[in-house]
Amino acid sequence: MKHVHTIVIGGGPAGLAAAISAHKQGVSVLLIERESKLGGILKQCIHDGFGLDRFKERLTGPEYAKRFIDELDALSIDVLLSTTVLHIAKEKEGYCLDVVNADGVARYSCKSLVLSTGCRERTSRQVFIHGQRPSGVYTAGSAQYFMNILGMLPTRRCVILGSGDIGLIMARRLSLEGAQVLGVYEAKPTPSGLTRNLLQCLEDYNIPLHLSHTVIKVYGDSRLEGVEISKVDENMHPIPGTSFRVDCDALILSVGLIPENELAESLSISLDPKTKGPFVNQYFMTEKEGCFICGNALHVNDLVDHVSYCATKAGAYAAQYENKKHYDQPVQVEGNFGYFIPQRIRYPLGEDPIACYFRVNREMKKAKFSLIVNDQIIYTKVFHHVKPPEMEFLELKQDLFKGAKTISVKMEELL
Repeated sequence: MKHVHTIVIGGGPAGLAAAISAHKQGVSVLLIERESKLGGILKQCIHDGFGLDRFKERLTGPEYAKRFIDELDALSIDVLLSTTVLHIAKEKEGYCLDVVNADGVARYSCKSLVLSTGCRERTSRQVFIHGQRPSGVYTAGSAQYFMNILGMLPTRRCVILGSGDIGLIMARRLSLEGAQVLGVYEAKPTPSGLTRNLLQCLEDYNIPLHLSHTVIKVYGDSRLEGVEISKVDENMHPIPGTSFRVDCDALILSVGLIPENELAESLSISLDPKTKGPFVNQYFMTEKEGCFICGNALHVNDLVDHVSYCATKAGAYAAQYENKKHYDQPVQVEGNFGYFIPQRIRYPLGEDPIACYFRVNREMKKAKFSLIVNDQIIYTKVFHHVKPPEMEFLELKQDLFKGAKTISVKMEELL
């Protein structure tokens, strides 16, 4: 058995940042990645717009990833590629991992663990689309892989279901390559993607967006021939008598992302039903001592810059981890929140500002965030024009939580 201080699982943008950050704390680090190359989803994101926060530059996905890969190489951090984690066991002094690759099965132990396993896309079966299983039904990420990695155009005439960011970006990408995007259909009454992508990917290319519509059926046996679309009510249920057929050769799904947390669940770590990621404290540590999580495995982020920021902190905390006497205070959530992270505050408090991430549950032109400790409002901040697709971020001083017997956060609309 080989021992290292910190093991990072997942070599995407979160794992790269976490491994580098942990190494800079002076501990031994091992990064494990199941694919043959580092970078995660960034390898196929050839559009620019990455790195504006972190590097103050407009980078493509591969360029952004390369900045971290080059630093990882310069620091001589150990990496296992094409390696799958078979099993993780919690032990008294840390964790034991069984992994497999072309060299066979190996066992590693570590004091702290960082999960940076990213997320996956929902499929047609997860959104209950009826019909056969013809070729031509792709997730947006799969279509992106065909185009940007394999150099293949998967469609000439397509419909996109869902207005998530990757679907919007693929609408533009397909149009640039000569495919006809007949329309983007969204079941919700409001778009799911960032405003900048709605403008740059749909409006600039005259691609229609149809809200409160969804695909209820696909036609075709061996190859997709068309889809049936229906209007939906306020509960997103199809309205009888409103359906119509659109002939196309591909249906591209951008219907949400799900954090990949099978490894966390194998450790019996509880997941927040709102984020689909584990409950964490301000150090990004899960309920299992010494197990940290970051990036899209914790919650789905809008920007890779936010992923790197969170992962840099998680990696440093994992490297500094000591199993000392402590207790956690839960954070109660009130008002118009979709979710709020962290869900717990650990005592004794530290010195670093607490990174808080949240989404609202509905669009509001003006809203007030309040931190309430021991039934007293001790911090407020006003946000202008908040909406569910756009994650909000703020930092709170740990001193604000001193002597807390109860902690709650509240988001309320200001009229």
